[in-house]
Amino acid sequence: MTDAFRFETTSASDTQKVGEIIGASAQPGDIYLLTGPLGAGKTCLSQGIARGLGVPENLRSPTFVLMTKHQGRLVLHHLDLYRINDPWEAWDLGLDEQLLGEGVCVVEWADKAEEIFPPGSCWIELDYGPGDDCRILEIAVDSGSTAPSRYERLIKELELAFDSENDAKDSVKGMGDE
Repeated sequence: MTDAFRFETTSASDTQKVGEIIGASAQPGDIYLLTGPLGAGKTCLSQGIARGLGVPENLRSPTFVLMTKHQGRLVLHHLDLYRINDPWEAWDLGLDEQLLGEGVCVVEWADKAEEIFPPGSCWIELDYGPGDDCRILEIAVDSGSTAPSRYERLIKELELAFDSENDAKDSVKGMGDE
């Protein structure tokens, strides 16, 4: 991994705000791979990404249907790999069409099939923080190529939003680069 940014949110709405920043800066072909334990906020973050992309409906986790498609500023392909048993099951679902398409791809439980994702994807690990509603997010970019990361701008925007003392989001604490 190359660029990484680690920070803490203190509520579900703060986690969704992070997602909104991600969605607002998303470009065609972006791939966001979400990992973390059950209940850590993957769907909450996905809802924020959808909002940032201008998706009008409320996003729900596609745990049982595995894959949904939503229209916003860009097409959002939302996948949940929780129920798969083998990484190649995800590929058999037609995942390659979403990953190589023009929209934005958000994959929950991506660690269940990490070997099938292309280099240069953006990995977002969510975990429980010290308080009941606290979550720790670490955003890292897979350094699969020598080209500058397409997600560098996103990480800079998040650093500005969550490290700034003047920012109104006082409940979100930046933990710096790691």
